[in-house]
Amino acid sequence: MSEQNRVVVIGDALIDELRDDRGVREFVGGAALNVAVGLARLGVPTSLIAMVGDDDDGAHIRAYLDDFGVVLIPSPSPHGTSRAVSVRSGAGEPEYVFNRAAQARRIRIGDAEREAIAAAPYVVVSCFPFDDVAQTLELAEALRGAAVAIDPNPRSGMMTDRAEFVRGFEQVVPGAALIKVGDDDAQLLYGVPLDELRARLVDLGARAVLATQGAAGATLETGDVVVTRPISVLPGRIIDTMGGGDATLAASVASLVQGPPAGDDEWAEALERAMDVAAATCRFEGALLRLPSALADVDLESLGT
Repeated sequence: MSEQNRVVVIGDALIDELRDDRGVREFVGGAALNVAVGLARLGVPTSLIAMVGDDDDGAHIRAYLDDFGVVLIPSPSPHGTSRAVSVRSGAGEPEYVFNRAAQARRIRIGDAEREAIAAAPYVVVSCFPFDDVAQTLELAEALRGAAVAIDPNPRSGMMTDRAEFVRGFEQVVPGAALIKVGDDDAQLLYGVPLDELRARLVDLGARAVLATQGAAGATLETGDVVVTRPISVLPGRIIDTMGGGDATLAASVASLVQGPPAGDDEWAEALERAMDVAAATCRFEGALLRLPSALADVDLESLGT
């Protein structure tokens, strides 16, 4: 793939401020940013369309993306860079509080953004403000004719209107190459079991639906193909689940970029690779995508077995 034909990821970029009994740490994050960096780490040239402020946090995000070769197409932010404070439970599940910038996020779809989208082999949308009607209409128009993967990734602290979020999200579902949803999405947005949401998205016209079920693994449905894989068993214990879903999406999109899988066996292999990457990512703190090979270079006693 040429540098000019980068996969484009659209969504959020922020600073994650982690607080637990070990103190306070900061990571560059945001679901869309995690996917963009994850794709880059998987060898897929990537651009990120996201709102980033002109401040120290924004400079940190820009430097981080530069380190991984991700091209940033920034939207201006009058309130500075988004920040999420997360308090971790013993199981590693985060609870988020978002600052004003994150709550008032606005992603610009201008000429530069449309040009990048038009040239992209795939466009990935994650944690987009689908409850903002004007932004959703701009996005839907820009995505017309594009091969799209979508993770609604709603956050209760950023979402102002659940019903409008659902309406906006469902505008871009028909014809999407891949929709990723999880148990939390099904409950927060629809109040239904994940299998019921998966069936709804198929009926709406999604070409493939990836349903992630936490400890129960994941199921992918496309046409007559339905494959399920459990959570991958790898050395070490789970440290942080924050980036697991983003790693799953990045690995799945990387498989699409290489050539869409065909038939049960190829889809099963693609899903198993995604589960392996997610399991490795969850064995390190932070949301940076990790490959299973990363576990060969660390002290497993420090991770736990």
